[in-house]
Parts: sequence; C-alpha cells; structure tokens
Amino acid sequence: MEYAYFIKNAVPDDGTDTGTVLTWRNVAIGFLFIIFDAVLSTIMGLKIGRNLIIAACRCILQLCVMSLILDKVFASNNPFAVAAIALLLNILGAIETTFNKAKRRFTNMFPCVLISLLCGSIPISVIGQKYALEQHPFWKPEQFIPVLGMLLGNGISAIGIAINSVTTEFTNNRDRIETYLAFGAGRFEAVRPMAIDALASALLPTINQMSVIGLISIPGMMTGAIIGGKSVEQAAMLQMIVMFMISASSALAAIVALWFALRTLIDERDRVRQDRLDSRKPAFYRWRDRTIQRVWNWFTSLRCCGGRKGGTEEERRGLLSGDNVVVHGGSSDPNGR
Repeated sequence: MEYAYFIKNAVPDDGTDTGTVLTWRNVAIGFLFIIFDAVLSTIMGLKIGRNLIIAACRCILQLCVMSLILDKVFASNNPFAVAAIALLLNILGAIETTFNKAKRRFTNMFPCVLISLLCGSIPISVIGQKYALEQHPFWKPEQFIPVLGMLLGNGISAIGIAINSVTTEFTNNRDRIETYLAFGAGRFEAVRPMAIDALASALLPTINQMSVIGLISIPGMMTGAIIGGKSVEQAAMLQMIVMFMISASSALAAIVALWFALRTLIDERDRVRQDRLDSRKPAFYRWRDRTIQRVWNWFTSLRCCGGRKGGTEEERRGLLSGDNVVVHGGSSDPNGR
C-alpha cells in the first residue's frame, strides 16, 4: 500500500505522467520469481514451496480486491467510507495476528488484539497525518488509508512477536513465574522481565529498519515517491515521518497486547492460568485439514478400486477364490485360530 500514497501526488510538476502502465503480463513475469523460489525449495528440501505459491496467490487476490474497493473509496472522498475501511483493516489485521501469526492463543485473544491494533494505529495515524504530514483534511483517503495500512502491517508483526515470546515463557518457565508469585510478587511484577524482553524483541525489527534505512536500503515509500517524480529531499522527509509513526504505533500496539495477555494468563488472585492458553490449531484450520484428509482418502480409495477393476482375469479370479488366505489346520481364520 506504500505506493498508493502517491496516486494523486506522483505526477511531476509539468503535468506529464511518466509512469509505466503495468499489465497482467508484467505480473506474470514477476510471478516467475516465486516459481524460482519454489523450485529452490524443492531442490533443497525446504518444504516451503507450497506455502510460497499459496502466499503469492493470496497476495494477488487480496490486492485485486483491495484495488477495487479503494478505487471507490478514493472517488467518494467520504470520511465515513474511510472510517469503515480503517475498521475493516484493523479487523483483518486482528484475524491475521490471532489465527496465523500466534503460535499459541489465549482466551479472548481476538478482541484483545483488535483493541491493541486500534489503540496503536488510529491515534498515531490521525496525529501524524494532521500535524506531522499537515494533511487537510487528515482523513483524505488516498493518503490516510495507505499510511494506516503500513502502521497496521508493522503492528501485526510487533504484536505477533510479543505474544509468541510471552506465551513461550509461560509454557517453558511456568515454575519460575509461580516462584515469584509465591514470594509475594504481584502478577505484573512477576512477569516484568519477560514482558520487557518481549517488548524489546517486538520493536527490534523496526529499530533495525531505521538503522539501515537510507544507508543500505531505500524503503518502498521513498522509492515510490522518487519514481513518481517527487524530489529526493521531499521523499526522504516523508519516509522519516512515516518511520517514526511506525515506531510509535508498533510500540503502543505491542504494549496494549502484552497487558491483555499477562492479565489473562495470571488472574486477579495471582494464579498462573495455563488452562487459558491453547496451542492447537484454530478450529477452522482443524476442520479444513480433516476435510482435505477425507477428500484425499476418498480419492485414494477410488483410485485403488479403479486399479482393481483394471486387473487381469487371473488376478480377479485369485481374489474371488481366496487364494491369498493362508489356512492352518483346516481353519478359515487367516491367523490360524
């Protein structure tokens, strides 16, 4: 969504649009890089080729749907439409975090993650757009929605890392937490060290990104601005502001998510509630796997039956006559009993 920021602002001052018009042929050429990765995965035995193909297909489908929706929202220039899209993006982000990013889930995790994303993305987006980027109105869809999408993308990663770190500690080091509680520590005091480590891990990708940005890598938003005709100086300033917004949004979202997680896993009576932690796959994915397995078994049985029908007359006669059953002591029991 980074390049969408420049849909209306990426035209040079002389009014001419120098951008290349991309077609599905260009997308097909780009898809060859995914095929290359899948082939490498197969050769090296990484077993991620299938996941790469599925992720790439999801990327194509999701971006096509989003482009159709955003075209209408941009054209409407309606604040209520912008608010609806913002809420939808937060809900989808909460679903992705809860059911795909988290290795273990705690009770009522979905609403907790949704509130965390809303707390991290909406205030930072509004303040950043209105004061740092000086957009008037701040909800201008072609600028507000892409920046919000970037904040949510990084917020999802931060929450996922933080939650996974904490739930892993609760699973592997439960005895240590209970020891702290037994010696009189409060529930947040007992988990303070692991919460600090989880938050530091969650913010590390953003810190690393800011450390190398401009020196080693040129980020997507700045690249889009330069390609679109903006001056390098303006593109750099825009990228600085957005990175600072991402840092604040990720930190706020991770802190709120950690507070919910720790409050759930240690109750008000200072008891570790590991029964509220679920490491199983989500119910939908378990149902999906069972359904796929049933379909595969049915298909395999049909193929086996088809192979028997195609056998020779001697093979079918042997099966019908029971020649493959070993008889001991006149008994028809294959085990000789």
